[in-house]
Amino acid sequence: MDPARCVGAGPCVLTAPDLVDQDDDGLVTVLDPAAGAPAVAAREAAALCPSGAISVAAD
Repeated sequence: MDPARCVGAGPCVLTAPDLVDQDDDGLVTVLDPAAGAPAVAAREAAALCPSGAISVAAD
C-alpha cells in the first residue's frame, strides 16, 4: 500500500473490508495484514485501485 498514491476512491474498501478501511480523510489504511484476509480479495482490491496504490506480493 502506497498511501501517497491513494486517491480515496474506495473500491478496495468495498472489495476487501477485512483488509482495508478509510480514515477520516478518506484515504485507505491497511488493517491488520496478519488477520488473514482472503488473498483473492486482496488481489481484486489491487486490481480495482484506480491509482495503483495497492500491490500484492506473491505467496
